[in-house]
Amino acid sequence: MPDWLLAIFNVLDDALLPTMDATLRVSTPLILCAMAGLFSERSGIVDISLEGKMLAAAFAAGSVAAVSGSPVLSLLAAIMVSVSLAMVHGFASITHRGDQVVSGLAINVLASGLTVVLGIAWFRQGGQTPSLDSSARFMPIDLPFVEAAQSIPFFGRLYSEVLSGHNLLVYVGFAAVWLTWWVVYRTRFGLRLRAVGENPLAVDTAGLSVGKLRFSALVICGLLCGIAGTYLAIAQNAAFVKDMTAGQGYIALAALIFGKWRPLAALLACLMFGFLDAIAIRLQGVNVDFSLSLFGNVWPIKGEVPVQLIQSLPYVLTVVLLAGFIGRAIAPAAIGVPFSKER
Repeated sequence: MPDWLLAIFNVLDDALLPTMDATLRVSTPLILCAMAGLFSERSGIVDISLEGKMLAAAFAAGSVAAVSGSPVLSLLAAIMVSVSLAMVHGFASITHRGDQVVSGLAINVLASGLTVVLGIAWFRQGGQTPSLDSSARFMPIDLPFVEAAQSIPFFGRLYSEVLSGHNLLVYVGFAAVWLTWWVVYRTRFGLRLRAVGENPLAVDTAGLSVGKLRFSALVICGLLCGIAGTYLAIAQNAAFVKDMTAGQGYIALAALIFGKWRPLAALLACLMFGFLDAIAIRLQGVNVDFSLSLFGNVWPIKGEVPVQLIQSLPYVLTVVLLAGFIGRAIAPAAIGVPFSKER
């Protein structure tokens, strides 16, 4: 292999591959939440409660894992809690035709406060659950032929360090994108789901239940948010921490809007957010030393990159994308509009 090509591979190994690995890990909850929001909003239900459902699911997973030591039971508990909150949202916005934004915001506020109160009452650790050992978590798994692939320059490490070595829920998150695309665009249920989000009156005229379809979409939404919360609490981390979602539900919603309610486009938007977050993590503590020429003056910039500035980058990007693209993205026609049969 030529020396210059080997040098390029070495640079990619040292800088790009670790960042790609971190991108996949931090993007997983965003992807799961974005797919959850896609089902809900394709059915015509505005769902800003992705944040609250994911946070409540994370608390349920962390609590059950601390008591039972079983990651499977934790996952089931998280899904049950998340689906229950999704049904509350459906009861308010579908059954009683309430304001969907207000209902979603109420769930977010409820989850934010209740997880802290219950955490203090049950575990007395300031709202945090006890730390978990490896037996109570979803741990990284190796894909086949990892050892054999490590001898191959770049591509071997790409397989062994980027694609392999993640926990099960990471692979579930990326599989959920393909499954969402297949359900929404290749099944009868998906056709009806898209129809009820565009013209619920026509769906009702065809003899289908608008409420049943929308509740079904919310169940799937709750399921995916439950998996996302479980990932945060007992896969990416080893305990539940107060407000550990840190706005990721809102970022996932922004990615969904930026992706125009399409699974693959939303996936790319989530990966973009994840990549920026991974870059922010790697830049913490990095010292810079360069000069900026502006209006004929030279401004020396030297010192450590502010951690707060780096951590704010994903949220700044969220605002920029929403401000720049929310007017161009065409939402489902009936989204946010309560359905009422004409008499």
